Amino acid sequence: MSAPTKPVNQKAWLLILPVLICVAFSAILPLMTVVNYSVQDIISPERRVFVGTEWFVNVMRDEELHGALLRQLGYSLAVLAVEIPLGIVLALSMPASGWKASAVLVIVALSLLIPWNVVGTIWQIYGRADIGLLGAALDKLGIDYSYTGNARDAWLTVLVMDVWHWTPLVALLCYAGLRAIPDAYYQAARIDGASKWAVFRFIQLPKLRGVLMIAVLLRFMDSFMIYTEPFVLTGGGPGNATTFLSQYLTQKAVGQFDLGPAAAFSLIYFLIILLLCFILYNWMQRVGTHEKEGVE
Repeated sequence: MSAPTKPVNQKAWLLILPVLICVAFSAILPLMTVVNYSVQDIISPERRVFVGTEWFVNVMRDEELHGALLRQLGYSLAVLAVEIPLGIVLALSMPASGWKASAVLVIVALSLLIPWNVVGTIWQIYGRADIGLLGAALDKLGIDYSYTGNARDAWLTVLVMDVWHWTPLVALLCYAGLRAIPDAYYQAARIDGASKWAVFRFIQLPKLRGVLMIAVLLRFMDSFMIYTEPFVLTGGGPGNATTFLSQYLTQKAVGQFDLGPAAAFSLIYFLIILLLCFILYNWMQRVGTHEKEGVE
């Protein structure tokens, strides 16, 4: 006799149907529209000419795109190099329990509540030499600072603005990871007489590996798609110093109304982000594994 089969109820799929519908309308359909635009020359809403991969070839040969890509890579790597260590240090210095911990968590998270366009406006005023605290202070010190006229100052101002805005996110993620470490590890370290650096190197940092992976991926993706803050602060200038990929794409699509090249570039932009995130993820997955294999 054959064993009785367990009945399968497929009605559970109805529970995720609203999510599938939302994803279809918010992601899949727009993506299909962009793919359709990327292979057409849109002369008018009624006139369209199929051009195949011509726009992709033109975009890949665009020297302005190459410059924007290099600026974007340098900016995103600088963001990671500053915000990740700074977020770890901030998380380590925060109190672990009590009312002080709650107060510090609220204070640290305040900058995350500010909208992106408001952040750009705040730093636009903050950096002015006539009314801004930063600009006036640097002017009093005799430092020639102008985020509107000097490319280096503009790039550094955008970087510092992003560090001020998003380092708390890294700190909060690391803080949650630190609080999840069992006390038994710290007790064993005290018994062995381990120093603070040894505790961080062999206990806290390995246990933060998963949290740091999330922080790195989130900050890389967000910094690689940054648009509002530098647009409000510098408008992409002076020159092209702070014109990153997202603003270059906006200029193509909205400023020049080149929907075909803009659609092709947006797909390439999307693939670049996926590729770089894949590389970062695999690299962080391997960090520390060789060391463990050597110990074993």
